[in-house]
Amino acid sequence: MALALNSIIPLTTALSLSTSLPSPRKPSSPQFQLHHNRRQRGQIVQSAASSSSNTAVSDVKLQLQEEDPSNGFNPISTFASAWSEFARNVSGEWDGHGADFTREGCPIELPENVVPAAYREWEVKVFDWQTQCPTLANADEHILLYKNIELLPTVGCEADAATRYRIIEKNIGGQSNEVSAFAYQSSGCYVSVLPIQDKGTYKLLELEYCLINPEDKESRVRMIQVIRIENQKMLLENIRVYCENWYGPFRDGDQLGGCAIRDSAFASTAALEASEVVGTWRGPSAVASFSGTQINVLQELLDNSEQSSVRDESGLVLLPKQLWCSVKETKDGDTYSEEISVANETAV
Repeated sequence: MALALNSIIPLTTALSLSTSLPSPRKPSSPQFQLHHNRRQRGQIVQSAASSSSNTAVSDVKLQLQEEDPSNGFNPISTFASAWSEFARNVSGEWDGHGADFTREGCPIELPENVVPAAYREWEVKVFDWQTQCPTLANADEHILLYKNIELLPTVGCEADAATRYRIIEKNIGGQSNEVSAFAYQSSGCYVSVLPIQDKGTYKLLELEYCLINPEDKESRVRMIQVIRIENQKMLLENIRVYCENWYGPFRDGDQLGGCAIRDSAFASTAALEASEVVGTWRGPSAVASFSGTQINVLQELLDNSEQSSVRDESGLVLLPKQLWCSVKETKDGDTYSEEISVANETAV
C-alpha cells in the first residue's frame, strides 16, 4: 500500500485527496508495524485493486489549484457527521519522534546546547526530538487545537522525566483560526495551509499533511513543508517529519508515553529508494474546494473523478520512513509542491 500527497500552490482554492493504483511492481515490506488496536479500525479511502496487479495502493493527493466557478462544482457534504468522526479519530495524545531535514533531504542535528554532555563525549550525533502532539477537535464547534511539543533529549530511558524545550500551538477554525485552508477526511487525515511569515519581498508558509496508517489507526505520519514564495516562484526551504502513535485520550500533554512509545528515532536511518517512487499511479480522487472569498476554511474531502500521475526522479527528495517529496515546475511556468508519499505496499 502506498500513500502520496500532491499540492499545487499558486492559488489556495482547491484541495484534493485520491486513491490510486500504480503500475504493477514487486510489493515492498510494510513500513508501519502493526500493533493491537485500541480503537476502531478503518480505511483512509475506499481501497483500490486490480486483477492484473498483485499490489493494492492508496494514493493520497492534495491539490491547491484555481477553481473555475462556472463548472458548477457544488458537492453535497455530510459535514457534521464527517467532522464528528474526524474529531474522534484525530483527538488524543500522539507521542513519537520528530526531525528536521534540509531541502536536499539531509537530517539536521539538534542544537548542541540541548544535547546531553554524554552524547557529545561519545561523539554521538542526535537528530531526533522526542515529541508530543496533544490534539483536540471540537465536534460541535468545528474547531481543532493541537500542540507540537519538543522534549530535551535524555540519556537512556528517562523520557518520562523529560523537559519541554519548545511548544508550538496551532488553532484551526473559530475566532483564533490561523490557517488559510484546511481539508480533512473522517479517518483523521488532513491537509492544511498555514501562512507563517510575510517579509514583503517574500512569504513563508507551511503545508502540513497528516496521514493515518490504514492498517493501524493508532499510527500516523505528519510532514510539514516550509515553502518560500518569492517573485511568483515557490521554493522548498526545509522539511519537518513527525512519526507518532496514539497513546491515549486527550490530556493536554500532561502524561508522556515515554519508553512505552512504539516507534524509535528515524532521522539517520536509510532513505527511501527512488525506484519505490517512480512510475505511473492512477485512482479515484477526493476534492475540497475553496474560493477566494470563502469564510469557512474547513472543508471535507469529497469523492471526485479518477486521475493519473507519472513520477520520475527529477527533483525527488528522498527521506527515511519511506517518505519523499518534490518541488517541480509545470510547462506553463507554475511552480508547485508535487507529492509527499508514505509507501506501505502489500501484496493482495
